[in-house]
Amino acid sequence: MECYPKTLDEFERQFCTEEACRDYLFGLRWPEGFYCPQCQQRKAWQVRKSLWECATCGIQTSVTAGTIFQGTRQPLTKWFRAIWWVTSQENGASALGLQRFLGLGSYETAWTWLHPWLGLGVIASLESLKLMKHMLGGGKPGKRGRGAAGKALVVIMAQQDGNRIGRVRLCRVPDASGRSLENVIQQCVEQGSEIMTDGWSGYNGLGPQEYNHKVIRDLADGGNNLLPSCHRMASLLKRWLLGTHQGAVSHEHLDYYLDEYTFRFNRRTSQYRGKLFYRLLQQAVTIGPSPYKQMIKQSRSLKPQHIVGT
Repeated sequence: MECYPKTLDEFERQFCTEEACRDYLFGLRWPEGFYCPQCQQRKAWQVRKSLWECATCGIQTSVTAGTIFQGTRQPLTKWFRAIWWVTSQENGASALGLQRFLGLGSYETAWTWLHPWLGLGVIASLESLKLMKHMLGGGKPGKRGRGAAGKALVVIMAQQDGNRIGRVRLCRVPDASGRSLENVIQQCVEQGSEIMTDGWSGYNGLGPQEYNHKVIRDLADGGNNLLPSCHRMASLLKRWLLGTHQGAVSHEHLDYYLDEYTFRFNRRTSQYRGKLFYRLLQQAVTIGPSPYKQMIKQSRSLKPQHIVGT
């Protein structure tokens, strides 16, 4: 059963102590009771406040071991406040804002705290886009065209929900080749969906056995522009990057910002921020720690099939 605070007052009452935070993580990590990560047995006893020892193999496991919180020197109450703050920022969260909110000593620390949660927000409800028409396009801020030098190429996949944009995926790719585009589409869009693209040759490999592929070649097919949903998404993304992050987004870290924007856009109609908080913590107990040096190393290696979305 999903249990999460719906307001700031509820959050402050529910997570005012370390014990309350540990108990909440325990319920998310082991909803049916403790089980040993090594031998999968359930019988264990508590040897310290946050440490359990398996009765079968003797291994000791804490509620934070193997999670994003592993090895942290900060109290869980502070982590929980950071996560609540991230999910409650409707227009986007910045490392500088988090640094000021928590009183962290350095921007690097704030950045390290912030970016894992943006990726987790995407993973929290990752599933294929399906059942509706899709508009696909690629864009680069600045000079027009897929060959614009020095720009990052981002594939935009947007569902049509009547006259509105439904759920979206944003994915950076190394180039506009058929292999790169087809890999992204196959991993993000459910087979059998109707896909509309422009006439770029990289989409030619989308066979009829997988998708109902329609090519929009002139304004009569697509309205005022060939792919209006994708053009609108590109404009919104640029406006958000310029407004929230002052345009200070490097290529190395662009994937993190695409994650954040996807996370926020696809949850723009969510009634309770607390549910987003709950979803992030659900993922946090299944994903290992992300040290700053590791995140920097990963961000410098662009993966052709790096998928982002919710």
